[in-house]
Amino acid sequence: RQKNSQPLNQPPPRLKMSTTQYAALDQWVADHFAEETSFLQQLVRVPTDTPPGNNAPHAELTAQLLRAWDWEVEAHPVPAAEVKAAGLETLTNLIVRRRYGPGGPTIALNAHGDVVPPGEGWTHPPYGAEIVDGKMYGRATAVSKCDFATYTHAVRALEAVAQPTRGCIELHFTYDEEFGGELGPGWLLSHGLTKPDLMVAAGFSYQVVTAHNGCLQLEVTVQGDMAHAAIPDSGIDALQGATHILAALYRLNADYLQVRSKVSGITHPYLNVGLIQGGTNTNVVPGKVVFKLDRRMIPEENPAEVEAALRLTIADAVRSFAPPRGGQALQVAVRRILLARAMQALPGNQPLVQAIQKHGQEVFGEPIPAVGTPLYTDVRLYVERGIPGVIYGAGPRTVRESNAKRADEHIDLADLQRATRVMARTLHDLLN
Repeated sequence: RQKNSQPLNQPPPRLKMSTTQYAALDQWVADHFAEETSFLQQLVRVPTDTPPGNNAPHAELTAQLLRAWDWEVEAHPVPAAEVKAAGLETLTNLIVRRRYGPGGPTIALNAHGDVVPPGEGWTHPPYGAEIVDGKMYGRATAVSKCDFATYTHAVRALEAVAQPTRGCIELHFTYDEEFGGELGPGWLLSHGLTKPDLMVAAGFSYQVVTAHNGCLQLEVTVQGDMAHAAIPDSGIDALQGATHILAALYRLNADYLQVRSKVSGITHPYLNVGLIQGGTNTNVVPGKVVFKLDRRMIPEENPAEVEAALRLTIADAVRSFAPPRGGQALQVAVRRILLARAMQALPGNQPLVQAIQKHGQEVFGEPIPAVGTPLYTDVRLYVERGIPGVIYGAGPRTVRESNAKRADEHIDLADLQRATRVMARTLHDLLN
């Protein structure tokens, strides 16, 4: 009996086997990392600016690259009328189902291919995918085409090394995150095309995100009365009216500083006006001005109450605006253009959080916090349907470090490789 017992100074057989497989997964990722880097470069080099949102060509390329590995790819084009109504041009979502056997969970991995336009100030071509000093530059290198690479190569490593026999992994590649996700994950979920048990969505590799802010966007149209600039009192200046309303809205940010979230990583609500359009010519009193505002909501806030309060602030400002010489009042219309609810942490997300934190600490050599983020994502669409999810993927410690949505967006390729290793290990644990 003594001869057959397990020595006290050695790990139990299962742990020893897992440790060996973790090392083998790491090695597979390292051996195929040049291929993973090339895969990402090909995806970055196909523009997916949203707007205008002509993203079907990128989905076609992605499907082509995946089918080269003998993977079956489902292409789900969103009907043209729905795409046009959302202000986009073309949109095709992809699902790849890797079924391993009965039992075990279905785990979805979601990354979005649509991006904000590059803008100005780049010192590297925004769609060049250039590699300089170990960093790849280009729009979506950090958000979130990088996780097309992270997730696919984590799955390939898992299948090559661990050869799972239970459960299923679904890869969801969608193209509507910048416009709210309703035609991306929301469309797949509402049409019954997927119902995973757990899900992970594109994020940053130094933290696992369990909650995020919500977002309300409103379009405000201020209608005045156009007039010649030589006789401005004969009209009603819509720009002056809009300025009056904007001042009232911006004053709310001082109040928002006093509203604090209890979620680590999230501070307080805030309001931003990101787009203003109006006027006819320099010598014409503006007759119409349109602006769009973005109100970030902490998880504790009620979206209906937030919207009602904003509409009341706007209405009060309109009433207090004095038109010249007792003329007619401003006409103002408010239209909701986006409501993205906050992501709440569901109790069932603990297997995801624990596995990512464990392997993240081992691979990165530092603790991986579980936090909230002031961003909003389409992960909420899974969570709203009761599917526990977290945000985790390739990237730096913060959005700012990567220049995400700014000029010279980039990813450190060492982070890409390490995040791929963490995801391969995590999938190994969840399917075993």
